[in-house]
Order: sequence, then structure tokens, then C-alpha cells
Amino acid sequence: MAEPIVPLGEIVTTHGLDGWLKLNPFNPHGTSLSSGIEVVLSKAGHRTTHTVEAVRRHKNQLLVKLGDLRDIDDAARYVGATLAIGEDALEPLLPTEYYHYQVVGFDVFALNGDYVGKISSTMSTPGSELYVVQGPLKEHLIPAVKEIIEKVDFEARRMIINPPHGLLDL
Repeated sequence: MAEPIVPLGEIVTTHGLDGWLKLNPFNPHGTSLSSGIEVVLSKAGHRTTHTVEAVRRHKNQLLVKLGDLRDIDDAARYVGATLAIGEDALEPLLPTEYYHYQVVGFDVFALNGDYVGKISSTMSTPGSELYVVQGPLKEHLIPAVKEIIEKVDFEARRMIINPPHGLLDL
């Protein structure tokens, strides 16, 4: 897999005796994972490539069957691994949309021009996705919602936010 890979979730346990894996997806509503797609499992600095045989929803998780994992022993060695796919396998977006991982590294400014910090990562919560912004003095958690995100400029690698009163004081 030569193109950049995008993490979709973490393998948290096995499921049953036939080699199924239970995945905690970073985006529980995503549909990028499907039969026939090639995935990369990364654990402790080692990467292995597999082909998805089947995927089923199970509550807020996904059950994933990889073609070369035949039993629970095959699957158990991947507990704790991160599952990723090639960037070109992601669902196509509308021109005004973007994936949250694409803004990691962007500088964040408040609407008034104040520098807030740099997006260091994203965090999934039941309410919404959060941008983890490392500021000069402290870390901020900025909800990734249209009510706060005013503008995302991919050319300048910057984001303009309109934070509600007190958000940056937390």
C-alpha cells in the first residue's frame, strides 16, 4: 500500500472462535470499511496488510473478518492494533467537506485574529469530534461543529474559529 494510510479505529478484542476482530471505530458512522478492501494493521511498530472478508455492525463497534485470520489464535495477536486503510479508499466527499485528520497540523486563530494554537490530533466523543489544539500555554478542546468552525483554509493550513465565550478559558 503505497499511498498514505488513514486510521479507522482500534482492535479491542476478538469475537468468537473463527478469527473475527472487534473494532472501536474512530468514526462510528463511517462506511469506508467493506468487503474486499485492503487494510493495514499496525501494532508495536509492525505493519501487516490484510483483505477484509466481511464487516458487521455490533452496537457502537464493528466486527471485522480478515481473509487470512482463520481462528481466535490468529486474531488474538492483533488485539491493540490500529486498523487503517489507504487514503484513496475513503468515501468521496463534497467539495466543501473534509476529513478531520486532514486538518491536523493546521494553525488555529480566533475570529478576532488571536492565535489559539496548532491542531495536534482529533478526539471522538459521543457528542462530536473534537480538535485537540496545543496552544502556547495550554491545550484546548475545540468541538468540530459548524457553529464554531468559521473557515478552513487548506492552502494556508489554517483554521478560523468563533469560540463561544469561555471556551478557550477551560
